[in-house]
Amino acid sequence: MTENTDVIVVGGGYAGVMAANRLTRRGGVKVTLINPRPAFVERIRLHQLVTGSDDALVDYQQVLAGGVGLVVDTVTRIDAAGRRVTLASGSSLHYDYLIYAVGSGSAAPDMPGAAEHAYLIATLEEAQRLRPVLDAAPASAALTVVGAGPTGLETASELAEQGRKVTLVCGKVLGPYLHPRARRSVAQRLAKLGVTVLEGPGATVTGVTHDAVELADGRELPSDVTIWTAGFGVPDLAARSGLSTDALGRLLADETLTSVDDARVIATGDSAAPSDLPVRMSCQSAMQLGPQAAETVLSRIAGKQPKNFSVGFFGECISLGRRAGVVQVARKNDAVSRAYYEGGRSMAMLKEAVCWSTVWQLKQEASRPGQLDLWFKDRQRQKVLRAKAGKAPADAGQAA
Repeated sequence: MTENTDVIVVGGGYAGVMAANRLTRRGGVKVTLINPRPAFVERIRLHQLVTGSDDALVDYQQVLAGGVGLVVDTVTRIDAAGRRVTLASGSSLHYDYLIYAVGSGSAAPDMPGAAEHAYLIATLEEAQRLRPVLDAAPASAALTVVGAGPTGLETASELAEQGRKVTLVCGKVLGPYLHPRARRSVAQRLAKLGVTVLEGPGATVTGVTHDAVELADGRELPSDVTIWTAGFGVPDLAARSGLSTDALGRLLADETLTSVDDARVIATGDSAAPSDLPVRMSCQSAMQLGPQAAETVLSRIAGKQPKNFSVGFFGECISLGRRAGVVQVARKNDAVSRAYYEGGRSMAMLKEAVCWSTVWQLKQEASRPGQLDLWFKDRQRQKVLRAKAGKAPADAGQAA
């Protein structure tokens, strides 16, 4: 098939937009992006939406290539055999190839009372629901943030910088991914902001009520507003459509990001599980996986064998309010490195530059598809795959 090829991209996040834009480098390809929202969501700014420093939205006209058609709707089922998708509006669309880029969201809290009384923050709608609640809460209200990953750290810091009374419930450790020295830096900044940090075996949430958070060690923390940032989940579209998924619901694929069930379906972003060894859910990996999923489609259209994907990480960049941050450098395989930078306003400015650069990369891919290739390459993945297959020992530095 060399012309008039219909490619549908399901999901308009970082990976989906990058994939859609990359597809326009070849003539004769009709690209349709299906997304439930009419605007691009900067998920890495959702904590800023909650505190009012940014709306976390970008007009799709700014980041999508002119040749990409946008359909604002939700895919409810993928008919791989018939090569059609069914939409919530009741209509359906045909495809020759489909890129599955539905992304991730909040994992459903499984603690008693959490679903009823805690506010999530991983999606635009969740953040928009929380914003007026915080606006209406008095300045003296007790705010509890559950989860000490990047989202939890950034949310707690933003709120505390505004003078709010914040308790951060970490579970076992503050910033599990961080190097101990970077963790100390973060702890010092949180202390300066007045955040109460609870960590250790007893600092695990066992229940949430309308005005309290219950911990494993028996403590009951007064909480007027509880914000849940612990964990990510993925939509169940693939599983509902009869496609193979991993235990979390990510679409199982091979190393070319091609579904193990159908060569016409390609997985990318947070919802992909290549070789059942997915990379970390992050904007950083999505920006790399999106174009490579598109390249797999373009290779198949051209009758060529697609290349294996490669994703490399540079580290973690976390804002700690508008005036401070921490940057930790990682090995390309996402293992924690001892090399890291910490600091005040300069690190906050660097994090802002990172957020800005992701939108810039989307725009660049839209205007010059195929010209942007800035990601780092992890050369260790094949060693890990061989070890997983029992063929060779794994590199001890690999982060699974």
